[in-house]
Amino acid sequence: MPGMDWDLLPESALHRAVDLTVRLVEFGGAAVIFIGAVWAFVQFLLLGVRRGRPRNARPIAGFNRIRLSLGRFLALGLEFQLAGDVLRTAIAPGFDQIGQLAAIAAIRTGLNFFLGREIEAERQEVERLSAHDRGGATAPAP
Repeated sequence: MPGMDWDLLPESALHRAVDLTVRLVEFGGAAVIFIGAVWAFVQFLLLGVRRGRPRNARPIAGFNRIRLSLGRFLALGLEFQLAGDVLRTAIAPGFDQIGQLAAIAAIRTGLNFFLGREIEAERQEVERLSAHDRGGATAPAP
């Protein structure tokens, strides 16, 4: 539209707003990973205390459940970090910085992919061990 001022925000204000948003999103990702690590450590300690008591469940099943949960925290935290990278590309001034962000995003995406595969393998192992502990038929481990 002629005469319309499309420059509602100065560029520096937009950069500051996106930078703040990126920092908040990345902090959220770091917080998720930190909380997951603390939770997994506490569960690991509790598993060690419980091993002193007679139980039918094998300790490896409990350990696998802890790893599976920690993996989920890590995957979620990496998703937040990746979201921060995507936001950061919106204000990247040049191809060098965009290239660096693309490399970081590719590494995080690869980590998340392999972490997802490991989570799925752990989930299947936990289900297999749970079925065995309940006395169900057990498929051979891969």
